[in-house]
Amino acid sequence: MKILLVHNFYGSAAPSGENQVFQAEKEMLLSRGHDLETFTRHSDELRGRGVAGLVLGALSALWNPWTAREISRVVDRFRPDIVHVHNTFPLISPSIFRAIGSRAARVLTLHNYRLFCPAAIPMRAGRVCTECLDRHTVRPAVVHGCYRNSRLATLPLAVCVALHRLLGTWHRQVDAFIALTEFQRERMVAAGLPARRVHVKPNFFPGSPAVIPWGDRRPCVVFVGRLTAEKGVRTLVQAWLQWGTEAPELRLIGDGGLRSALERIAASQPPVPVRFLGQLAAEAARAEIARARMLILPSQCFEGFPMVVGEAFAFGTPAAVSNIGPLPAIVRHGVNGIVFEPADPDSLLRQVRRFWDRPGSLESLGKGACNEFETKYTSEKNYDELMAIYRQAISASRGNSGK
Repeated sequence: MKILLVHNFYGSAAPSGENQVFQAEKEMLLSRGHDLETFTRHSDELRGRGVAGLVLGALSALWNPWTAREISRVVDRFRPDIVHVHNTFPLISPSIFRAIGSRAARVLTLHNYRLFCPAAIPMRAGRVCTECLDRHTVRPAVVHGCYRNSRLATLPLAVCVALHRLLGTWHRQVDAFIALTEFQRERMVAAGLPARRVHVKPNFFPGSPAVIPWGDRRPCVVFVGRLTAEKGVRTLVQAWLQWGTEAPELRLIGDGGLRSALERIAASQPPVPVRFLGQLAAEAARAEIARARMLILPSQCFEGFPMVVGEAFAFGTPAAVSNIGPLPAIVRHGVNGIVFEPADPDSLLRQVRRFWDRPGSLESLGKGACNEFETKYTSEKNYDELMAIYRQAISASRGNSGK
């Protein structure tokens, strides 16, 4: 199969799970002998360009005719069977789907909710907000300035959502969508995607890493992700302060706007074992997950399919997650991890301590995590699922072309 992978890399200063998924799927397809090319842009191209960069990013996100012409030339030359798009924001734009036309089957992975939510993450003022999805309008996003808390910054993204609804881009120009969970599929279909074309394929972790024996692990808990409000890290630190000096070490890996405030909160109490490790390279972060006895993800927003959960399962590390969006379907309470109520430090602390304080409980959850990985999230399983979606996309594309 000839495959063209398309992706707009986010800025290098903000590591992204979407970037990891793109690279992992690229390597998976190459390792199985497919004829593959990539078409990529980098958001770093806009950095350092000041106001001009902001204007260029806003206009490009809406409709980029130059990128559309570029990809049209690539399709003419390479003649792919599949064009698989991961992210078009901000420099590629959805204009590429019309430019590709019926010359190849077009597949789009839904890493977030940006097709119908200008902010990409359905969240406002620290709480889940699905007004734009539920009401099929971007008016609430513009009124509230949901993207970067700015009406001006939100406006071009809202226009982009409205424009491609009006043009029927998602009904006419994409042959298959890949949702990361059944939860996301249901939300996006309700928001307007054609149900028959939305398929579910989770992220995966490549390879079969060695699992560190339980007795050789650090008695610690790790968080890996952005230190921002939607990730629930304030709730996490508050729970640890309530636990007190007897709590296991909490190792926070990542950076973000809340780091300084969280460091002050942690330092204002009697010594509590909370350690800020900052941004680590991917391999170093995975080593931290592999050596820990628990990964914790206290999200307060709808996640896609968090890469860190798949990594934790691969290393036999149980995950503790908040009861929101797809997370309680990925992590089964008492089987491969722990589920607690979002934005509730009391619930987080109660559920985590319940398993931490019982000898053998976490190790049992770790075995469940390993089983979950082997059953659902290996590259072999994921490859079969991806090929099935590609075949359906090709069939849909030929059917549309025939019409």
